[in-house]
Amino acid sequence: MPSGCDEKNGEDRESQSIYVNNPHLESMKEDILYHFNLGTSSHDLAAQFGDVKFVCVGGSPWRMKSFIKYIAGELGLAGPDAEYPNICEGTDRYAMYKVGPVLSVSHGMGIPSISIMLHELIKLLYHARCTDVTVVRIGTSGGIGLQPGTVVVTKQSVDATFLPRFEQVVLGKPVVRSTDLDGDLAEELLQCGKELAEFETVIGNTMCTLDFYEGQARLDGAFCSYTEEDKQNYLAEAYAAGVRNIEMESSVFAAMCKLSNLRAAVVCVTLLDRQKGDQLTSSHDVLHSYQQRPQILVGHYIKKKLSASKKK
Repeated sequence: MPSGCDEKNGEDRESQSIYVNNPHLESMKEDILYHFNLGTSSHDLAAQFGDVKFVCVGGSPWRMKSFIKYIAGELGLAGPDAEYPNICEGTDRYAMYKVGPVLSVSHGMGIPSISIMLHELIKLLYHARCTDVTVVRIGTSGGIGLQPGTVVVTKQSVDATFLPRFEQVVLGKPVVRSTDLDGDLAEELLQCGKELAEFETVIGNTMCTLDFYEGQARLDGAFCSYTEEDKQNYLAEAYAAGVRNIEMESSVFAAMCKLSNLRAAVVCVTLLDRQKGDQLTSSHDVLHSYQQRPQILVGHYIKKKLSASKKK
């Protein structure tokens, strides 16, 4: 194994269980999930979350509340006027909603924000003794060579040099982790898109960047040291490497879910084709309809899985 790599192959652990690799947790009297305003002593996490089988995460609290309302209706678990209190009330960092076996959590924008959330989410699922959990990031992205509104199911998350890895500095040393996602889950989600046939759904690599502007080759930031030709050449290289969309969370999401033994997928709608521009020009209503597409796709998948489990 190359120096600086941190991998767990999962051979010595049950395939259904949540995995944490931190011996210090066992010696703690209480584990305070600070950014969720939850804790192992102050809350009965197993009673509150032990039935969770699906976790959907996305950037904004509004979007994740919208999703929990949508999935509750799709599963027939609540009426249209039902209220969904924010489980993380008391903190403004993240929002969390639950209905039946589905948990919906916001993660903010960018790798640092989603990383913090995932640490606490993984520990929450672990303390709640959850099993057979599937986690899906639903969100928005910039497309490459795709019509706006296309939904991309991520085959593999790659960095800005098109490599399938997530690099983090730990104790002053670089640690490189794999960004492999569950291939079977990605294919299942792609099939769900074909069954719906309401919008275009494709599978491809997703480039995860550290920045919204220069890191994504935009020309409209406060700083720009390259030309339109440079931008187009870079995006063409990305397309040739299999990249079909760009966002800012998928690499650490894939890496942390893999380390935790969680089935994981990324489903993002493209709001524009970056080869044709950098700024959004579609109307608010059109963009809103686009943002609902990952919810519809993942909702269809959850209904299928729950229906199949009832038949067993």
